[in-house]
Amino acid sequence: MDDTPFKGHPHDAKRRHFLKQSLTVAGAGAALGLLPPGLASAVWAAGTDGLETTTAKLGFIALTDAAPLFVADEKGFFAKHGMTGVEVLKQSSWGTTRDNLVLGSAANGIDGAHILTPMPYLIAAGKVTPNNQPVPMYIVARLNLAGQCISVGNEHADLKLGLDSAPFKAALAAKRAGGKTVNAAMTFPGGTHDLWLRYWLAAGGIDPNKDLSTIVVPPPQMVANMKVGSMDSFCVCEPWNAQLINQKIGYTANTTGEIWDKHPEKALALRADYVDKHPNATKALLKAVMEAQMFCEQPQNKEEVAEICAKRRWINAPVADIIERMKGNFDYGTGKVVKDSPHIMRYWDDFASYPFKSHDLWFLTENKRWGYLPKDFDSQALIAKVNRSDLWRQAATELNVPSAQIPDSDSRGIETFFDGKTFDPQNPQAYLDSLSIKALA
Repeated sequence: MDDTPFKGHPHDAKRRHFLKQSLTVAGAGAALGLLPPGLASAVWAAGTDGLETTTAKLGFIALTDAAPLFVADEKGFFAKHGMTGVEVLKQSSWGTTRDNLVLGSAANGIDGAHILTPMPYLIAAGKVTPNNQPVPMYIVARLNLAGQCISVGNEHADLKLGLDSAPFKAALAAKRAGGKTVNAAMTFPGGTHDLWLRYWLAAGGIDPNKDLSTIVVPPPQMVANMKVGSMDSFCVCEPWNAQLINQKIGYTANTTGEIWDKHPEKALALRADYVDKHPNATKALLKAVMEAQMFCEQPQNKEEVAEICAKRRWINAPVADIIERMKGNFDYGTGKVVKDSPHIMRYWDDFASYPFKSHDLWFLTENKRWGYLPKDFDSQALIAKVNRSDLWRQAATELNVPSAQIPDSDSRGIETFFDGKTFDPQNPQAYLDSLSIKALA
């Protein structure tokens, strides 16, 4: 079906709105049958009284880890929780997302977004905003774990790069010696893709500040830029890595879950003023997104989720570029094929939705590592302001989420990376000290 709006007499607008909400509520009822056993009746009974507003404008980038927002809209979960006026709006880049969050919906911007986890912190700290003016933000949920990839152009096909980036170093040095530029693309400075790319390069002895240039390219433009030779490598979410292979332009070196198993990725973040003014509406949004995450997680729903993602209003890409990796099947484009990968993107299982504060601390520590934040930056103080795991817990309780699916702590404990490095949230400085390549003096 064409995703363009119906056109007709202006008096039809209210009728169309009523029909849409009737259909989405009916769709939500049908979708409940596809949620985990024992939860369907509980979530249908969740209260929706006392909402301060029924509207919210939420931004997204065309990536499969925004699927919970697409599904919450398409399957009627927002409407079921009384949030009948939610608009899920495509953003052209993470910079645009930032700009629209700074504006807020009152100034024709947005109230919240599917977002790179470090960005709400950088916005709240005034590190990436006009005139360095802080804009208070809250992270209310994580949207997914893992599922990103580092891709390499066919120019380096002979290397068949994987987790070890060391062979890349000589190839890049030779290219630079020949007078050519060497670029690695990510999506926003200090964001998740930037940090995965930098971690992978540095672990192999490549200094991302000295041995090449890191450039910013919006996710939907990655493949086209690789095709014309703008970069040697990039890090982004799907479907753009799979599309690169399907168009025979490059290959996958690794999926980022191999770098850090079950790593946190995107977040659902809202302007603090929206949450403070609309606490019940915020919990309603959260409950809708949680249900959508549960829906996305179920294996029997993967094909439908892929078809939803592929729509023009969402990602606008062939289902063939989306479906296999969504199911956990990875063809790396080098002859390596992994079925049922343990590094499949998680939307709900493994506490994927919970915003662990220990994970936010890692992201801020890495931002210090690369000079995006000063060494003496008080990460813990900002996390206490931005991370609203308390709201997540309240929403989960109201949703009757089983206690086994609610973490006991705001810390997931010590994390281990593919190169043997460990991050202890009780001692982030020890982690920084263990890293040989960094921008820190």
